[in-house]
Amino acid sequence: MVDKNIPLSEVFDVYAYRLVVEKADDGYRALGVVHSLYKPVPGRFKDYIALPKENGYQSLHTVLVGPYGLFLEMQIRTREMHRMAESGIAAHWLYKGDANKLSYSHEPTNEWLRDLLEVQKSAGNSLEFIDNLKVDLFPQQVYVFTPKGSIVKLPKGATIVDFAYAVHTDVGNATASARVDRVLVPLQTRLENGQTVDVITVEWARPNPLWLNFVVTVKARAAIRTYLQNFKKKEAIALGRRLLSRELHAHGIRLESVSEERLENVQKILQYVSLDALLEDIGLGNRLPFLLVNRFFLEENIVGSSCGETGMSSGPPLLIKGTEDMVTTRAKCCRPIPGDPIVGFFNPGKGIVIHVDDCKNVIKRLRQDKGWLDVQWDSDVKADFSVEIRLEVENKRGTLATIASTISMMGSSIEMVDIRDQNDEISLDFITFTVHDRTHLASVMRKLRKLQIVVKISRVKL
Repeated sequence: MVDKNIPLSEVFDVYAYRLVVEKADDGYRALGVVHSLYKPVPGRFKDYIALPKENGYQSLHTVLVGPYGLFLEMQIRTREMHRMAESGIAAHWLYKGDANKLSYSHEPTNEWLRDLLEVQKSAGNSLEFIDNLKVDLFPQQVYVFTPKGSIVKLPKGATIVDFAYAVHTDVGNATASARVDRVLVPLQTRLENGQTVDVITVEWARPNPLWLNFVVTVKARAAIRTYLQNFKKKEAIALGRRLLSRELHAHGIRLESVSEERLENVQKILQYVSLDALLEDIGLGNRLPFLLVNRFFLEENIVGSSCGETGMSSGPPLLIKGTEDMVTTRAKCCRPIPGDPIVGFFNPGKGIVIHVDDCKNVIKRLRQDKGWLDVQWDSDVKADFSVEIRLEVENKRGTLATIASTISMMGSSIEMVDIRDQNDEISLDFITFTVHDRTHLASVMRKLRKLQIVVKISRVKL
């Protein structure tokens, strides 16, 4: 059966024909016939039978140079494939049926619908679901391999993180780095057909909000958003518990010893549905713990007795572990790292902002802000932190490559290079890279200072 349709392209006229055959093998034979009659246009052949689209669409597409130089588009498919293309996936109602009864052509459709249902369940609202869905409709595909040889199908432009979540959500959530064809590459690397991808996972890894800037698949975006929403809540509750416990400890009270009746009474007065909701608000900086303790947990004769001008208690410092990314923020003005003496300030809705204690902004805030907090780094911090250095280097060929290789050799990763000024002799460069702590930074700077091309080096603090 031949169905002739003649649309008008914006670029050139294309006479389109659909050829419906009984079996897929007949389609390939028919393709060979038309290719022997007319010359195919390079790059315009698509085999959607062997590699179906994400929504289950199957067909052979080819564009030919026909008589008198006219372009002919030929679509070849079976009757079942034609019904799928014309009636759509909803007409089959297969996603509610027995998966064992699905034919090969139906399996991609069923898998796609299951993914849509999963995304719909995790989407925050209908607008977010529609935003996710429209990105995933009819994308161009790339096919990459796992280390064991399994094929993973992804939209064109997909990255390492998209691949990790396509393998499994838990793999995506624990992704730390990856190798493409045995070479370490950044997580934002876009994948190409035929590559072998090996994702490296670690227990302490977790999704980074910056991943949302480059992932392209709905599954990855939805999984990252869901994790971050839940993780921020858990982090806020944990930090709120530590802050409240610390404040009570300063007055000789253990949080565990406070009766449930008193806690319930506090929740009711402040109109919280649970203790976790109250702790979350404390962790996010919406409620200051010392005010809460003074109002609800201390007897009248000692209310405010241990509070100074700042309104904070003299209890032990709050330990910063470096993993509380969602509820603690390192100030951009001074970029504190483990080893730096630090002080914290409550930022309503976001938690605690950490500054180096000699930062010029700290002095201003200590005069004006009563919501500061005594903090210090935990002795066992396991994380990487961004720092920025200012370099005056000789302006000659290979200088930047030497600087980059030296930083990499010291176990740091460069995040950004900003060349501010150059002349024939000197180049002024600002480089942002990661370090473990102040000792690690000092080692990197000593190594750079020994290079003959380095004239001057210093750490940047605004």
